[in-house]
Amino acid sequence: MSPATRAVGRTAGAGLRDNVRVRKVLIGAAAVTAALVVVAVGAVAVDYGSSIYAEYRLSCSVRKAANLRSDPFVAIVAFPFIPQAMRDHYNQLEIKANAVDHATVGEATLEATMYSVDLTHSSWLIGPHATLPVGKLESRIIIGSTHLGRYMGISDLMVEAPPRETNTATGGVTASGISDSHGLVFSGTPDSANFEHRVSVSVDLSIAPDDQATLVITPTGILTGPDTADQTVPDDKRDAVLRAFTTKVPNQRLPFGVAPKTEGARGSDVIIEGISYGVTVNLDGFKQS
Repeated sequence: MSPATRAVGRTAGAGLRDNVRVRKVLIGAAAVTAALVVVAVGAVAVDYGSSIYAEYRLSCSVRKAANLRSDPFVAIVAFPFIPQAMRDHYNQLEIKANAVDHATVGEATLEATMYSVDLTHSSWLIGPHATLPVGKLESRIIIGSTHLGRYMGISDLMVEAPPRETNTATGGVTASGISDSHGLVFSGTPDSANFEHRVSVSVDLSIAPDDQATLVITPTGILTGPDTADQTVPDDKRDAVLRAFTTKVPNQRLPFGVAPKTEGARGSDVIIEGISYGVTVNLDGFKQS
């Protein structure tokens, strides 16, 4: 074998050994990466599972404390969750209970959103007797048009936000999408007025000055044209029709006793909302009426 041939062989052998080493390095790096991915996925799964369990326990606690028929929806808005639980502090949690028995309208939906929740005197698994200092509390009672219509004697009642707000980005004038309290559109057949046609009425909502738990519904006029029932009302029926859309709805106490600040519509629901800062709540105060 000539010297040139031997040199070529040595070069080829060295190249083969280098390729083997590169493959070993790549395989090792891939194994480390795979291990890190498994650890990361496992950590996320543990964090997510802990969050779900905490939400489940809180839902059960609210149901027991507030004497609800079923577990409410609960969301602890936290990722990662475990660091917040370890600090005894939740940034935000939400409670929503549908179809809650209501003495006046039959059923209502209750909502509460808490920000900066202090768990120092409780636990990351919030129990039914917990006392929770809260930085900010948003509280809502929501009455569907079906139940409100039955209370008013207007079985086909539909509620809409004021026309000027229907195309806004949030659907309303508040961060939670609640419309202004003036100029809502109530549509329905006012049987009590002996008027057998569906009409649309402009309505204002307010809270009774002598009782913060009473919602006042005050019609201001008959509406016709696009996006209404487009039904005129004879002069001799006008007052009776407007009276059919006039009412007071008592027992509208917000969760945790928050004072009402805003009344309006969202979708086809009437909503009363209140906001408080720096309060301490007990779960048995979620249902007030």
